[in-house]
Amino acid sequence: MMWLSWKLFLFLSLTGCLSEYSEAVPGLPTSYAAILRIKSGSSPLASFNTKNRPRLSSPSLGSVSSPGWRGAAQHYHSPTNLYHFSEAFKHDESVDYGPVFVQEPDDVIFPTDSEEKKVSLNCQARGNPTPTYRWLRNGTEIDIESDYRFSLIEGSLIINNPSEMKDSGQYQCLTTNVFGSILSREAVLQFAYLGNFSGRTRSAVSVREGQGVVLMCSPPLHSPEIIYSWVFNEFPSFVAEDSRRFISQETGNLYISKVQTSDVGSYICLVKNTVTNARVLSPPTPLTLRNDGVMGEYEPKIEVHFPYTVTAARGTTVKMECFALGNPVPTISWRKVNGHNPSKARLRKSQAVLEIPNVQLEDAGMYECKAENSRGRNVFRGQLQVYTYPHWVEKLNDTQLDSGDQLRWECKATGKPRPTYRWLKNGVPLWPQSRIEMVNGVLMIHSVNLSDAGMYQCLAENKYGTIYVSAELKILASAPTFPLNQMRKTIIVTKGQEVVIECKPQASPKPTITWKKGDKVLRESKRITILPHGSLRILNASKSDEGRYLCQSVNVFGSAEIIASVSVKEPTRIELTPKKIELTVGESIVLSCKALHDSTLEVTFYWTLNGQPIDFDKEGGHFESIKAQASSADLMIRNILLMHAGRYGCRVETAADTVSDETELLVRVPDVISGDMESAMAVELNPWVEYEFRVVATNKIGTGDPSVPSRVIRTNEAVPKTPPANVSGRSGRRHELVIAWEPVSEEFQNGEGFGYIVAFRPNGTRGWKEKMVTSSDASKFIYRDESVPPLTPFEVKVGVYNNKGDGPFSPIVVICSAEGEPTAAPIDVKATSLSVSEILVAWKHIKESLGRPQGFEVGYWKDMEQEEAAEKVKTEGNESSVLLTGLEGNTLYHLTVRAYNTAGYGPPSAAVHAATKKSPPSQAPSNIMWIQDGSHVSLGWEPVRPLANESDVMGYKVLFRQEGQSNSQVIETQKTSAVVLLPDVGVYIIEVCAVSEGGDGTASPQIRVPSFSGGKVTSAQSTLHVLSTSSSSVTLLLALMVPSTSW
Repeated sequence: MMWLSWKLFLFLSLTGCLSEYSEAVPGLPTSYAAILRIKSGSSPLASFNTKNRPRLSSPSLGSVSSPGWRGAAQHYHSPTNLYHFSEAFKHDESVDYGPVFVQEPDDVIFPTDSEEKKVSLNCQARGNPTPTYRWLRNGTEIDIESDYRFSLIEGSLIINNPSEMKDSGQYQCLTTNVFGSILSREAVLQFAYLGNFSGRTRSAVSVREGQGVVLMCSPPLHSPEIIYSWVFNEFPSFVAEDSRRFISQETGNLYISKVQTSDVGSYICLVKNTVTNARVLSPPTPLTLRNDGVMGEYEPKIEVHFPYTVTAARGTTVKMECFALGNPVPTISWRKVNGHNPSKARLRKSQAVLEIPNVQLEDAGMYECKAENSRGRNVFRGQLQVYTYPHWVEKLNDTQLDSGDQLRWECKATGKPRPTYRWLKNGVPLWPQSRIEMVNGVLMIHSVNLSDAGMYQCLAENKYGTIYVSAELKILASAPTFPLNQMRKTIIVTKGQEVVIECKPQASPKPTITWKKGDKVLRESKRITILPHGSLRILNASKSDEGRYLCQSVNVFGSAEIIASVSVKEPTRIELTPKKIELTVGESIVLSCKALHDSTLEVTFYWTLNGQPIDFDKEGGHFESIKAQASSADLMIRNILLMHAGRYGCRVETAADTVSDETELLVRVPDVISGDMESAMAVELNPWVEYEFRVVATNKIGTGDPSVPSRVIRTNEAVPKTPPANVSGRSGRRHELVIAWEPVSEEFQNGEGFGYIVAFRPNGTRGWKEKMVTSSDASKFIYRDESVPPLTPFEVKVGVYNNKGDGPFSPIVVICSAEGEPTAAPIDVKATSLSVSEILVAWKHIKESLGRPQGFEVGYWKDMEQEEAAEKVKTEGNESSVLLTGLEGNTLYHLTVRAYNTAGYGPPSAAVHAATKKSPPSQAPSNIMWIQDGSHVSLGWEPVRPLANESDVMGYKVLFRQEGQSNSQVIETQKTSAVVLLPDVGVYIIEVCAVSEGGDGTASPQIRVPSFSGGKVTSAQSTLHVLSTSSSSVTLLLALMVPSTSW
């Protein structure tokens, strides 16, 4: 029953897959796949084992030019299959993974007369556990055990004594291990043969002189293609083709446009098999002349021509035939209708064949063949159509999701005709269901669960070929666990420092994190926060923060907890004396370093010179570290030399903090030169450093002023002794290892030709790979290798060299390769229209994906525009929303979001849609009436009626401000009246506008109203004012008191 399901989709030419590391025949499509496996209940850490393992495959799409055949079975048209593992992955036998094709079967043409009576269809795959193999012919499994003619050798199928009747057809290799099966591309087994012509005598063909004639070849049965030629009278006298005689390689017939007496004779058709090189001759066809006269002149008749529609794959050679009978002999000419003939086009066989090598899309069009003589002309037209195989422009990535998450995969391909898409899951067609959507290459599965795990394939196909891309979906389901380095620990900090207690459980789905101090649940505040990944951060630590902390992690599969103790100590201070010293060569000095620290902490002292640690064993006894007390240390410098000048640092480290201080030591040439000396020698100088000197005279009375500095003198070169400091990693693109360091300053380069030697090797391997960096100012080196997966650890060291030789290397550090650009598209993208010109876009990012984003880019374009014309807005950091402004009103927008970092951009999200609101009403409130009662102003107006393309009125705003001020106060109402309280003395400006979804409408003309300290009008008379939009206004005097309520 299982093979019945295989039969349903074998026509898909399900292929193995090919990664970006592979090669392919130009012009043929390339396919891709990834290894897919599911381990229910496995931890997220273990699930990374399957990343970045490439596959290789190409679909079976017909043949290209075949090689010469020598009577033996040969393979042709398919690319050499390659398979590439990263070195670490290739040799790691502990990693389990599904089958991956190393070699897939190619098309085979087997000559029936071959001396080698067997056919080999090759198939080889990697996998752990080792895969097994089965073979299918025309969709049915071959029972290798029951047919002695079949045998398997390491996956390859051997057919002994092959028979066309039994064995021709389409073959596929199926390789399987515990993680699943992969079906290879289809390989066609053909048999090459050439039958004999019928022995029946052929009738003579009799024509008049000057008449045209066609001699039929009628070839025998054959496979595959054959080549035609004609013999005149006897072998090997071949018919020479010219403007009068033409042999069609499409029909095999011989065409003579105008028969002459010299053409009389016997004609034999010779055919040759392109694979076996076998040849056979037809029975002769006699050609005679009739004796009833000579044929008169007549206009051309096109007897052989190319099809009305010629289809060709881009990059191939097109040959179009056209030949005519006629008297006089017609001439043949070609042209491209509505265009010029391609410059690369060539005319063959006296212009009877138009040949276009390396045909491209722009060569397509209508072509015309014209046959012409003095009696007239004849024309044939046909269409050349150039197609392209599907080609991937966007592929899939392996994905792992928590149960309940949403999957979105998108694959894109180009081709002509435009490809269509289908999806498979574990080799079986996938159909839309309640949770599964498939639209134009996009697959979405809502609320994934364990049943969704497996291998998915996207198929892009047109009528000329099918390509595949595959990816694995892992559904993670595991209870929380903690790595050993997060288990019970004690954290010691000093007052005022930041404390971060790690709590990063491995769990799926994402667990809920709860923190306790002692037995009480911790509540977040400005100082205490729980970070997004679960860790606890405490700012400005104090003694009150000491204690036992517990992090509890819970999801539906279980729970786990870790405990940490926090101890807060007094900060360490340091005193280094003396602060600045000036000594003479040969003198000695003691530097004293005293630490004031928490009594419960032990301290360790370190001494440096010009930022480099002092090696007390290699300094010739000049330096000695003396620790007289637990909280202080001294540095003794004996018999000081010029080279000992510089910045001396003392660094004090405790379990809680590290502090340091520096002092400067200046060294003078010793005052030991007698007064009658006129020269001296300075020794122990740094190599290849420029020095200048001064001379100071001294006697019993004192020291005089120094001399003018000498000219600058540079010491001789020497091998460098100082390696780069702070070797570390940097972010970069995927498959890159970025190594950075602090450049060695010029005073320690010791000579010309200074540069760096960057050495690195994968963690756990032996041999070092070294690269030279010739710039002395360089501080970074980038190594790129497509086989290096993200976050692969490398051991790295950086050395120095100059023209005198190689210097030392820095200490070995471990640096990981770059994560690369983001691999996951943002999810849960939502767009909400806020007004006529604003849309709020919000999204979420899959934190577990590779390539941490530095920000996000939102692209948006109008409904009638192409996505390529999209405008873009960028955010930085962990922003998860952005407000788009300045948009057109009442317009539908499409929006996508993608993450980015220094390595590049990640895949975009699925497009979402939102329409801006209609424009606010353009009509202002009209016929405004108001009555002032002291500080109260009662207003009324006619309702605003929006136009059809404007937003509905939701209410009104009354804006008022004192004259001379810019900030207005606002009263909102849903009625057409309002009462305004004018609190202060002065003149107020009042406006009214409508409120709608699209924003505020046009404001009414301004009203100027005076206020009298909020007092009542002393008369019982109030004035009604009318502000009309017409050309006239009315003022009425009313004998009543206006209530302070609205109308």
